[in-house]
Amino acid sequence: MSSDTLHQIALTLVPGVGDILVRQLVSYCGSATGVFQASLPALLKVPGIGEVTARAIRQPAILTEAETVLNRLEKLNARALFYTDKAYPTRLKGLYDAPSLLYVKGNVDLNAARTIGLVGTRQATEYGRRTTEELIQALQPYGVVIISGLAYGIDIAAHRASLAQQLPTIGVMASGLDIIYPTVHQKTAQEMLVNGGLVTENRPGVKPDAHLFPARNRIIAGLSDAVVVVEAATKGGAIITATYANNYHREVFAVPGHLNQTFSQGCNKLIRENRAQIYTRPTDLIEALNWDQPAKGNTPRTETPVLPLDITEEESQLMALLRQQTDMHIDDLSWRSQIPMGRLASLLLNLEFRGFVRTLPGKKYQVVYV
Repeated sequence: MSSDTLHQIALTLVPGVGDILVRQLVSYCGSATGVFQASLPALLKVPGIGEVTARAIRQPAILTEAETVLNRLEKLNARALFYTDKAYPTRLKGLYDAPSLLYVKGNVDLNAARTIGLVGTRQATEYGRRTTEELIQALQPYGVVIISGLAYGIDIAAHRASLAQQLPTIGVMASGLDIIYPTVHQKTAQEMLVNGGLVTENRPGVKPDAHLFPARNRIIAGLSDAVVVVEAATKGGAIITATYANNYHREVFAVPGHLNQTFSQGCNKLIRENRAQIYTRPTDLIEALNWDQPAKGNTPRTETPVLPLDITEEESQLMALLRQQTDMHIDDLSWRSQIPMGRLASLLLNLEFRGFVRTLPGKKYQVVYV
């Protein structure tokens, strides 16, 4: 792995530097490597960086710790993906709370054309498991990547059904890649590496902890075109995932259940509060997502539509962000793209002249070319 990767990992290890500050530092210093080459006065000019954090960045121990992480990744045959990497998930790039760095293991395309998050209770009933298996079987011709959390119940049922149908499946973890939780799912996790993989924002050696699970759930929601909640109580991880999906403007479906069943109450509540569409059959999902044509040979299409040959990488990035919402304010667009305002205004003007975006009242922009 490159020295850039070393510095990218190191940046996420600095005490007091979260995902937002990582982006802020890279924006001001040009790259993760640039952050560690910057002088103390230069670091202090970055908004949100005080003297304690600036001095922490300049401590040699941070790079030493990052080298340890790199060595462990190599032994695991895993890799790190920084948010500026081309292979970093496009679906996550536009989210305000996206992880700045992901650790990935396996044969997985994080930018597959079609993805579904499938979540539910750890105490799944036969009804929940059967519904999960039937949905995945129906999705088999569409080349869908199934995403879940490798937990007991609905999660592991989704992963195993995906393997049985030879669909790629991704397990998003609340621990490091070297710590499979629960341990009884190690065999399934290993099988997933052949056609799918494991993803986490936690470096190797991090054990699962209560506060890491909600963070894990936001990644499941962010990676998914739609989230299906099969069985859930009124509180818990599945409901947290659905809430993130709502916030990210993803489609959410919930499987209705028996009125007196604890693990149907969460699903029924999502439907009652109009936070989820009712799921009654696989075609509900397929029609809502316009997946009318099965993917040939189960090969996912490229997520981004074919664009004109003369479009630049920056312009393509802006259009990918704009496609995620009906419209976006220029300040929000600048923050998410990390493109300086002056440069951004010029790019948007050029795209507007070419008929790819339109200006809306209130300094908002909307994509035209899809």
